[in-house]
Amino acid sequence: MEQAQFIDQITSGIESLEQELSPERVQKCAQLLCELDRWGARMNLTAIREPVEMVSSHVLDSLAMRPLISGKTLIDIGTGAGFPGLPIAISEPGLAVELLDSNARKIAFVQHMIGELAISNATAVRSRAENYAPGKRFDTVIARALAPLPQLLGIAGDLVGEEGVMLAQKGRYPAEELKDIPDAWTYKVTDLAVPGLEARHVIALKRRNPDA
Repeated sequence: MEQAQFIDQITSGIESLEQELSPERVQKCAQLLCELDRWGARMNLTAIREPVEMVSSHVLDSLAMRPLISGKTLIDIGTGAGFPGLPIAISEPGLAVELLDSNARKIAFVQHMIGELAISNATAVRSRAENYAPGKRFDTVIARALAPLPQLLGIAGDLVGEEGVMLAQKGRYPAEELKDIPDAWTYKVTDLAVPGLEARHVIALKRRNPDA
């Protein structure tokens, strides 16, 4: 798919999400997909290669998270080829975004795109989440289909600020995982309607107030 076609698909999808995005930022999202398609022809960055599915699964699924983000700092755990972190960083220039993954090839692509698209509010970090010690916590921690919820909290719970939130993107409603969430955390489940995708859920996890 040519960049102009990606632009049309993304613009239509953003309207369906009832969001706004400037033409310049739509173009950056389209350019991101073009580069992902080009790189993907040489190396295995993502299993999703069909252009329309790339728009839905990468860009729109990422942007659907925007209303749930809080604060001024965000880290995307297990970002892979940069999703959802890169579209979020493009769409929210006032948000400081870190993109974390242990895969050198994928982080190389993320670093390339940060430079190519001049995304000044994004930083790529190569590390396993459980080994990452940035010396700070984040207002929002995002993870897309990375691990079961209890395991995810074990891996990255320490990165969530005291008043922060972890947003775990899932497909089907994760009933069994929710049963095993530690008592120290509360959760809220939100259904997402993403154009071109079926069931999508986001579990927002926050630390329980011990005085509540």
